[in-house]
Amino acid sequence: MRAFISYSHKDGAALERLHTHLATLRRDGLLEAWFDREILGGSEIDAEIAAELETCELFLLLVSPDFLASDYCVEREMQRALERHEANEARVVPIIIEPCDWTSSPLRRLKALPHDGKPVSEWTNANNAYLDIVKALRRIVQTRDAEPAEEINATVASQPTAATSERRYRVKRDFDQIDRSEYRESAFATIRDYFQRATAEIDSIEDLRGRFASRSPTTFGCTIVNRVRDRGTAHITVHCANGYGGFGDIYYSFSENAGENTAQGGFSVEADEYEQFLSGGTLMGFGQERQRLSPESAAESLWAEFLDQAGVTYD
Repeated sequence: MRAFISYSHKDGAALERLHTHLATLRRDGLLEAWFDREILGGSEIDAEIAAELETCELFLLLVSPDFLASDYCVEREMQRALERHEANEARVVPIIIEPCDWTSSPLRRLKALPHDGKPVSEWTNANNAYLDIVKALRRIVQTRDAEPAEEINATVASQPTAATSERRYRVKRDFDQIDRSEYRESAFATIRDYFQRATAEIDSIEDLRGRFASRSPTTFGCTIVNRVRDRGTAHITVHCANGYGGFGDIYYSFSENAGENTAQGGFSVEADEYEQFLSGGTLMGFGQERQRLSPESAAESLWAEFLDQAGVTYD
């Protein structure tokens, strides 16, 4: 599937990162990405772009304040892409790079990437945002023979037409103790890596300090200091259980160097007939409905709870 990438030259860094993450799709022969850097010296720029606008099957719009401010991007490239989308000749996918007023543009009718249209710049780790984008694009190119999905409001999670054109099949299976152990260790590694990256991000912000410490293969700790708030210091220690334990498969305490025999919350590995997942939260929340979480969402939830201990929140 040949894709036209429309972007503002001020977002060149985002283009480079997307191009890097598209490598597996290119290697698998599923996607061929075109953007204006492919134009050879001596060629007529407008003519080359016009030809691609008429032949590409997929349009990836890297949406940012600079993109929306560009008359060429909006009035030339985006407008023609939307015309072909409405004629069912191509598909337009907005990729939100930076916070901007894109929901006031014609793009508001389309489902944007990454997940829920959350700008790439607002993800704790931008690589996770690009991975989400690539997974969605893989589903699109693998269903290229289906009719293009109908335009949908960005606030609507799904519509029957979209679900029909992008079916996902689930296979029932049984999970043994090895599956459980491997999932526990993989989930702990995901949470540990998330905290390590997020702590480094915190440490780069004025008036905040962050420190991550890997204490053992199964334990890590973090400290955050909010310099503008009294008692603005928060600690957390996270353990990966070696087996079944009363605190859960992955458990934590909001204290520094907490021992393996203490916990204020934990996550347990559970499974249904199709997949494994994490369930849990603070131990003080007995009687509350237990959440079903992926390792990534468990990490984000725990990170937000940890930040709150230091009087810090984020969107």
